[in-house]
Amino acid sequence: MRDIESDAGPTTARRLRTRVTEGPLLVVPGAANALAARIVEDTGFEAVYVSGAGVANTYLGAPDIGLVTLTQLAEHVAAIRDAVSLPLVVDADTGFGNAIGVAHTVRTLERAGADAVQIEDQASPKKCGHFEGKQLVSTAEMVQKVHAAVDARRDDDVLVIARTDARAGEGFEAAVERARAYLEAGADVGFVEAPQTVEEMHRVPALLSAPQVVNLVEGGRTPLLPLSQLADFRIALYANASLQGAVKGMQRVLSALHATGSLDAALDDLAPWKERQRVVRKPAFDELETRYAHVD
Repeated sequence: MRDIESDAGPTTARRLRTRVTEGPLLVVPGAANALAARIVEDTGFEAVYVSGAGVANTYLGAPDIGLVTLTQLAEHVAAIRDAVSLPLVVDADTGFGNAIGVAHTVRTLERAGADAVQIEDQASPKKCGHFEGKQLVSTAEMVQKVHAAVDARRDDDVLVIARTDARAGEGFEAAVERARAYLEAGADVGFVEAPQTVEEMHRVPALLSAPQVVNLVEGGRTPLLPLSQLADFRIALYANASLQGAVKGMQRVLSALHATGSLDAALDDLAPWKERQRVVRKPAFDELETRYAHVD
């Protein structure tokens, strides 16, 4: 269940806002489902990114081309919210409609447990920010979407992250100008997706005063700089690193099984039974079962 403000400390939204505002750089791995989020938390990270691409890949077996619905996304967010106590940054793609649709999206995802909602300025249906052929809405339309997102949140600590995909089609300077307009409209955090050189990466936080996101994608357009060179950003996303690792692991295990008819050759790539149960908190559920056992 989502944290509430109490003697136990601030809400997850307040924790995230404070962390992003004050720094230092927050490293946020992506999670496509509650199990991945559990592993993100278990390995010591401070927040989870609910990746739209990851949900599309794992839930639909499809690429990131705008097929996931708001209802499907909200169900994933709610499941992840129940599974972890970390702040959740949620990728809401284009916001599922016009400005009114964005307002509905923000309210829906906030109820589901989002502590930050990211919207982007692509036209629907969107594509992954590192794909070819992206189309954008006008700056003016996106500004109104940002206004709607800011107005719709019930908790002022929930962050609105405004992403622009203009670098590929309009150039770096235009992308920065769009990001600036979205920040002036009230977005808390800027996100210039897919800068293409190291120089461009360093210029983003230098040119935009609000906290900025950098998205590090293996195989994408943005150079994979080490975290030591990204200190001027506030959020470093590794949106699908865990998913790519899982795909590779599944391929290795299943290829070995298919080739040999046995798991013997794949044991080093398998999480042991006991570890799997620990990650999904079976001992905690066993304790609850004992506590609430029926007594005649």
